[in-house]
Amino acid sequence: MVFWPELLFSQDALQGAMSDAPKKEAPPQYSEYGSDLCLQCHGEGSAFPVLSIFKTRHAETSDARTPFAGLECESCHGPGALHPEAVMTGEKNIGIRSFGLGARTSIREQNQVCETCHKSKLGMAWHGSTHEREDVSCASCHRIHAERDPVFSIKDQPKVCFTCHQQKRADSFKASSHPIRYGKMACTACHQAHGSNTEFQLIRQTLNETCYSCHTEKRGPFLWEHAPASEDCTLCHQVHGSNHPSLLSKRPPFLCQQCHSRAGHPSVSGLPSGLPPSGGSALLLARGCMNCHTQVHGSNHPSGARLTR
Repeated sequence: MVFWPELLFSQDALQGAMSDAPKKEAPPQYSEYGSDLCLQCHGEGSAFPVLSIFKTRHAETSDARTPFAGLECESCHGPGALHPEAVMTGEKNIGIRSFGLGARTSIREQNQVCETCHKSKLGMAWHGSTHEREDVSCASCHRIHAERDPVFSIKDQPKVCFTCHQQKRADSFKASSHPIRYGKMACTACHQAHGSNTEFQLIRQTLNETCYSCHTEKRGPFLWEHAPASEDCTLCHQVHGSNHPSLLSKRPPFLCQQCHSRAGHPSVSGLPSGLPPSGGSALLLARGCMNCHTQVHGSNHPSGARLTR
């Protein structure tokens, strides 16, 4: 019998050859104990408490549509059998899907988990919307583990929006503003956070229609229309806040004189008679042009062509 040396392998060489072969990645493993394992670390005294989720719809085991009717926490966070071991080694986000700002999981993957159940709630407008283009995750606004999601509270919702929209927060504290900071109005009274067909994600098809949702007396139709008012409310008003009365972008008469000529009409406010002359008219003090032209949004009076009655 002939033996060929090339065909003889030592045990070490054989193991080395096997180690160089491509390894098939093991499938992810789910925890044997489900949420019971999670709660050992995520109690009320932990950095990431989750017990409040049991007071929400997500934890209703009687509803087959909820996460807890299936794999509980791992329905959203993915297989977590390796997570405890990773935490012990200092890799807190390894071995599980994480959500929110600073999470290692991509925004796209985070949102896909939410869309699995909430696709109809999002609607078609979400795809391509401002929030979607800016890579805003659902968990950036929503608090899934909270007993009451802040975005569903009129009082707390603006605080969530102001996290990113700092300029709008500053506007809400100006002298004249919508009652947002008083907890009587939420951002979603005008805006659709998940997207719409309008430029500013408004709840109606036009800006004026959105304003008319509350200001119905300004809708008309009027016998005598004021063209700017029927065209675009923001031609005169700053919707998020202004330091001028009634959310006006400028004080009258200067606001009105952007369109109306000063010639042949009182144009500069002056001092009452008896005081040093200022070269202006006392008719323009206080409310300015609206001292006479009171119906600035339109009039139905037969003699209201000049919006005076």
